[in-house]
Amino acid sequence: MSTAEALGVAVAARVPVLLWGAPGTGKTSAIRAMAEAMGLPCETVIASIREPSDFAGLPVVTGNAVRFAPPLWATRLADAGTGVLFLDELSTAPPAVQAALLRVVLERTVGDLTLPADVAVVAAANPPEQAADGWDLSAPLANRLCHLSWEATPRSIADGLAGGWAAPPVPLLPTGWEAGEPLHKGMVAAFLQVRPALAIAPPSSAAEAGRGWPSPRTWEMAARLMTATDAARASDQARSALVWGAVGDGPGVEFLAWLVEMDLPDPEEVLANPSSFRLPERGDRAYAALASIAAAVAAEPTPERWTAGWQVLGGCAAAVPDIAATAARVLARCRPDGTPLPAEITLFAPVLRDAGLLAP
Repeated sequence: MSTAEALGVAVAARVPVLLWGAPGTGKTSAIRAMAEAMGLPCETVIASIREPSDFAGLPVVTGNAVRFAPPLWATRLADAGTGVLFLDELSTAPPAVQAALLRVVLERTVGDLTLPADVAVVAAANPPEQAADGWDLSAPLANRLCHLSWEATPRSIADGLAGGWAAPPVPLLPTGWEAGEPLHKGMVAAFLQVRPALAIAPPSSAAEAGRGWPSPRTWEMAARLMTATDAARASDQARSALVWGAVGDGPGVEFLAWLVEMDLPDPEEVLANPSSFRLPERGDRAYAALASIAAAVAAEPTPERWTAGWQVLGGCAAAVPDIAATAARVLARCRPDGTPLPAEITLFAPVLRDAGLLAP
């Protein structure tokens, strides 16, 4: 159930996702059923029987210029304005086709056509050893996807045969749900201060390259997925599956364990009463606490919250100047119009001037 729930959250957040599973376990049926339940058109493209030009576009001479014409499946999605692009049998796509898919997955660009942002990209694949003439995924393509393991249990098979195959539920995320993303990016940044080796760790083997691995792109993906998980009130199991799927099992487990250990103060309670804030002694906890407070202000920068944020930073400037300065840059970028500068901002004036965030 956690995989189906995680898949729904990724689709709702419009993060490209790849289901790995043995042949005949219902991946294709589940994705098509999901699109139908959402009332969205679903364009199925089997990568193994396509040419690179099917994704990069066919060159067409027009006057003195050459344009790259998209295929019909792409124009149908563009005309609809929304939908699901389902890339099936991805692990049977040869390297040249995988290379052509890079812009499709990340930028939703097919030839000279850019698909609407509301188009969800979902893929399915069998492990290379179980695929027909299978290939390992290239590291660049794998790094653009959140990888989820699709497992069919005897119970789920029996239920599906008896009552039909249930579509994975896709939550309806509330308007403005992305506002919480800076908070989770701050958590990731604090973790990488402690474990800098995990900021980018390219895989050392072809098998590892074809799954999730940590890079700036996938850490940002993990932060977005955690934001969507919170907005959807999804389970901890779904949250874990999405983080592991983005950055890999090892880094994902370590990051989530670190989050549990942090036990950070609620940013909203701190902003309501800045004098109550007590700076954690550990450097990583201090970084995470101040980053979360600054992110909370940036998500809703009212004059009162902005001023309260500076009051918190002012009390920490002497103890942790570098960490507080990082949070100060965030606050300086989200100053509400007409809000007077607080006295605490003078503590960070040189840093903010150097960053171009404060007039000389």
